[in-house]
Amino acid sequence: QVQLVESGGGLVQAGGSLRLSCAASGSIFRINAMGWYRQAPGKQREMVARITSGLSTYYADSVKGRFTISRDNANNTVYLQMSNLQPEDTAVYYCNTVPWRPGSWGQGTQVTVSS
Repeated sequence: QVQLVESGGGLVQAGGSLRLSCAASGSIFRINAMGWYRQAPGKQREMVARITSGLSTYYADSVKGRFTISRDNANNTVYLQMSNLQPEDTAVYYCNTVPWRPGSWGQGTQVTVSS
């Protein structure tokens, strides 16, 4: 079972940027797709970005053009570069495989965007 640890969250003003990192305890090289998910208070968890082993990417409409997902298989790390952050991006951000594995959820990293 791959264990995942997210980091890089924080408090930023609207229009700011953050880079999230997701470190995997085991090799993600053979995992086809990795994703970033987020959960805002009172809302369901949603996937915002996905990257396959072939580096094909998908973005939710709400983040398209502002977020960029990337992966470094050699270092077992997945990244999420977030730009032009808006208050509606405030949430706890998680990474996981796509489709997600129940046992692989980490503690997440909090992103708070002030207006």
